[in-house]
Amino acid sequence: MEDNHISVALDGITKNSKRRFVAMIIVSVVVAFALVLVSMHMYNSSGAAQLDLSRPGYVNVRSQANDGVEDINYSNKGAIDQSAIDEFQEIFSKQTKNVKSVDAFGGDPLSAKSLGLTSQTSN
Repeated sequence: MEDNHISVALDGITKNSKRRFVAMIIVSVVVAFALVLVSMHMYNSSGAAQLDLSRPGYVNVRSQANDGVEDINYSNKGAIDQSAIDEFQEIFSKQTKNVKSVDAFGGDPLSAKSLGLTSQTSN
């Protein structure tokens, strides 16, 4: 008789655990869905959607988007000789100077000027 009571008690625990597990999964999916909805609303309402050129509708506009600054890229092909090393060192030192000029512990390290998003011409 005791064995029967123990098995009934164990069945009750496993059924209750299964219900809680399923409830946890459902709540997790609902929370994830709600967070995605909130983030998509923020993406659209903030104007970031209009600036996102990676969207498929803006394929033909991507080539026209230019900030007027030519990107300097180092070629990954070719011989490694002294002139190639000098060219790389020159490009690297310019970029290093730009990075070191930002005061990371200053007032606003994430400003548009610090991030290089504005033109840095002096008047």
